[in-house]
Amino acid sequence: MKKTTPKTTAKELLSETGGELHQVAGGTHPSMTNQTGTIVSDDENSLKAGPRGPSLLEDQFLLEKTQHFDHERIPERIVHARGFGAHGFFELTHSLVGVSKAGVLNRIGEKVPVFTRFSTVAGNMGSSDLARDVRGFAVKFYTPEGNWDLVGNNIPVFFIQDAIKFTDLIHSVKQEPDRGFPQAQSAHDTFWDFVSLMPESTHMLMWIMSDRAIPRSLRMMEGFGVHTFRLVNASGNSTFAKFHWRPKLGMQSVCWDEAVKISGADPDFHRRDLWNAIADGSFPEWELAVQLFDQEFAQKYEFDVLDATKLIPEEILPLKVIGRMVLNRNVENYFAETEQVAYRVSNVVPGIDFSNDPLLQGRLLSYVDTQLSRLGGPNYQQIPINAPKCPFANMQRDGHMQTQAQAGRVSYSPSSLESNTPRQSPGEGFRTFEEPVGEAKLRIRAESFADHFSQANQFFYSQTETEQNHIISAFIFELSKVETLAVRERMVGQLANVDPAIAKRIAAGLGLQGAIKAAPTKVKVRDGLSPSLALSILAKAKATLEGRTVGCLIADGSDGALIKSLKAATEKAGANFKIVAPKVGGAIAEDGTLFEADFQLAGGPSVLFDTVYVALSDEGTQQLCSEVAAVAWVHDAFAHLKVIGGTAASQPLLDAAGVVVDDGVLTGISAAAFLKTAAKGRIWKREPSVRTIF
Repeated sequence: MKKTTPKTTAKELLSETGGELHQVAGGTHPSMTNQTGTIVSDDENSLKAGPRGPSLLEDQFLLEKTQHFDHERIPERIVHARGFGAHGFFELTHSLVGVSKAGVLNRIGEKVPVFTRFSTVAGNMGSSDLARDVRGFAVKFYTPEGNWDLVGNNIPVFFIQDAIKFTDLIHSVKQEPDRGFPQAQSAHDTFWDFVSLMPESTHMLMWIMSDRAIPRSLRMMEGFGVHTFRLVNASGNSTFAKFHWRPKLGMQSVCWDEAVKISGADPDFHRRDLWNAIADGSFPEWELAVQLFDQEFAQKYEFDVLDATKLIPEEILPLKVIGRMVLNRNVENYFAETEQVAYRVSNVVPGIDFSNDPLLQGRLLSYVDTQLSRLGGPNYQQIPINAPKCPFANMQRDGHMQTQAQAGRVSYSPSSLESNTPRQSPGEGFRTFEEPVGEAKLRIRAESFADHFSQANQFFYSQTETEQNHIISAFIFELSKVETLAVRERMVGQLANVDPAIAKRIAAGLGLQGAIKAAPTKVKVRDGLSPSLALSILAKAKATLEGRTVGCLIADGSDGALIKSLKAATEKAGANFKIVAPKVGGAIAEDGTLFEADFQLAGGPSVLFDTVYVALSDEGTQQLCSEVAAVAWVHDAFAHLKVIGGTAASQPLLDAAGVVVDDGVLTGISAAAFLKTAAKGRIWKREPSVRTIF
């Protein structure tokens, strides 16, 4: 007899979860069950010991849902599939003795090897580096006490508060299962349908729609541990910690139109940039900083420190820089190293421990389970890129991919038959922080997690006007790709809770008619939170060309002395100098010098460079004015708000490209003067003249 599941009406499917009401579309729906047919009572919250307690391993629904998700695809990673890694070292510069007993955080000057992998989240291995997406920022420290994996992102918050919703989040943002597209994009119905029903995602949406989601380079983005961790000292006392990576080169992003064009011109833009920087000896560097606080601060802080959708502004809790990471060696084999590296959030050393953040608790399971599927079995940590560089010994035997010929008759503990078998070490070993846990087992979202909009408001108003405009434009672009009107309207209704003015601007850009109806919410926004300049890219931007690239367009007859002068000044400023010419063989200057090209014109569009110089003679300008690639080269540089330098002879090409003179269009000036202006960054004042600002 065919088994049927009970039917429920749309009205009955109104479920109060996390303090919010989720309205399901009309019609009838079967009750959700697990794989064995048990009806699910709550698909929004994992089982915890108390509202803010740890997640429990007995949660069959969390385990089944997560394990099934982890095994959906092999061998490619389900998330973070497109990644690129490099070797380097971490050096401690300020000790945390007394805060943590971890040697890597105690011994100043000691350098430990690291392997760092950057990645996008949503796309597959063949997707573009420049997709609008979160960037994974995962660091494996090979410490003398064992491996420590700090597995985070380039954004300090996340979409969800509880790991049980991660499967749904990723299912929604991946290509839609009936059609297999779109790839590596959030601009489609299923993603926005999900997040419009999950108000806890609103803060993260502000970040993902900001320029943080389209970085100029992996070398120019911040990294975060996301969660609240614990540091434990030799006496067993605990201090909470949040981890931050800050790039030495400062942060920089690209414009959205630029990101789209880079994806076509060079989908490997970020990985090529990182590889070339290391190969050239321009080693990327980051500071590691921590925010440290105690239980008293956690209890008094206005948001719950266990909520992964929240952050602690640096103005409230300043960063303490404790070390630096330098990446100085490219991989020798992409598969053996970058593809096989297995990060585990649960890889910690004595002195570093976990909090009860329900998203973190679920990750402790998921990463282990994923590696078992991807890398063939329980011995994946014997793969060289994963193996610790300190001595290790245990009683684990056999299994797929066992590479060690373990001698002896004893494979258990305790034992008395052999004198050299591994033994537990109570004094030196990892000891979990002794936190009392004694509350009722239940599926619930803590009331302290219920404010979904206040920090979203704070983030938006911590941005410069330019960055705010980009966030509005990104929402309009993404929601314009959504075919279902009800989803667009519901999302705007959620944003009305952040600020009605934000929702009004987005509605105008979408052409939505009628009054905006704010979505129901249990906790209204607190719009009095102080702006945090640390959350803005532009507010703390460096005036520098270090690590950037200058593109120089030349042709036969160009001024050789000018090209040499510009190249020398560019390299003195710590930037790369690249020549673009009509032919890859280069061009012959007026003095007979052959300047070889780094790019042929059609293959070296201006989107690949941070600033450009048009070094053409009258003859070269006349030749290129009828070349569409040359006109587009200059036009795009202007449209992307870049500083444009050029010879006086190049003016007709600038005119053909629609360039209008402003503070960033400089012709007939010295190389030094051009580069001084270029170091200040894009000409943001130009933006309203080249695109609509809603």
